[in-house]
Amino acid sequence: MKFVDLAEVTVTGGQGGDGMVAFRREKYVPAGGPSGGNGGNGGSVYLTTATNLQTLLDFRFSHEFKAKPGARGGPSNRTGACGADRYIEVPCGTAVYNAETDELLGDLTAPQQTLRVAAGGKGGLGNRHFLSNRNRAPEYALPGLEGESRRIRLELKLLAEVGIIGLPNAGKSTLISALSAARPKVANYPFTTLVPNLGVVRKPTGDGTVFADIPGLIAGAHEGLGLGHEFLRHIERTRLLLHLVDATAPDPLSDYRTIQQELTAYGHGLSDRPQILALNKIDAMSADDASVLKELMAEATGQEIFIISAVAGQNLDELLQTVWEQLEQLPITHASETALEAQDSQTAALPEPTRQPLEVADSR
Repeated sequence: MKFVDLAEVTVTGGQGGDGMVAFRREKYVPAGGPSGGNGGNGGSVYLTTATNLQTLLDFRFSHEFKAKPGARGGPSNRTGACGADRYIEVPCGTAVYNAETDELLGDLTAPQQTLRVAAGGKGGLGNRHFLSNRNRAPEYALPGLEGESRRIRLELKLLAEVGIIGLPNAGKSTLISALSAARPKVANYPFTTLVPNLGVVRKPTGDGTVFADIPGLIAGAHEGLGLGHEFLRHIERTRLLLHLVDATAPDPLSDYRTIQQELTAYGHGLSDRPQILALNKIDAMSADDASVLKELMAEATGQEIFIISAVAGQNLDELLQTVWEQLEQLPITHASETALEAQDSQTAALPEPTRQPLEVADSR
């Protein structure tokens, strides 16, 4: 299945039904008066999260979504039927933006969470509504309003507690395959991983923690170089970063600093995210060289350094124990509902444009 994490679509609410011009005609009831009903409201467009979806692939083939219009009002003061709402399923972790203004409309992180992205138009008023002492036989009604229409951008940000980052070929895919049942492509060349991979790592208690293998970053990734910021956003939701450095690289310290600079340049608080630093591939060097490199890295970074071998499974239990301990100390963060509530208030009522009366559709 192809991994698609970005899409733009147009959503349009249904048009409100027109009000009706009608008059009551009944034997022995002279001058029955107006009886035209109001039009029904148009349907709205909603996004709803589905747990069985992992990508935005469906939106590669469908770009426009419209809700049903409301029905026209009927005689005998009958109100037209409201248009059916349109529900569009998206994966959990989808952020919704206004494509024109880049305003965050909502962040859908919980199962069965819904967000209204286009409100339906209000139904027009029938001529019964305009009955008054001065106008006993109104011969006009109002048309229904157009539904709200906007272009939205969907960005999928993976929901994972631990993000594995590092330069290309640092061993991230090997590590997640060693820790979980995930089976990403592993090869001895850079940019083997072209899409993020998720793996569930079991704790000693039996609970599972989601790890995300983020495709390799390079200098200038925040500007779009390499795989660029297309995948930097996938670590925005993580609580903890596991930074892998290739111990066999010519300059591991420079590699470490490159990733740190990219996290700082990208922003979104990634540079302040708690990190665990691990030197990988120690199976390819002597124990003395690994110990010396560990001391140099610890002195230069001021962090505790773990030396591991993902392919040989060395020291992985010690690394995981530290991951569990740090996760327990970190607060559990939930996606903010502020933007969602703001969107609900914005779409609660449509603006009332000037409406021109319809021509008489029924004459006495």
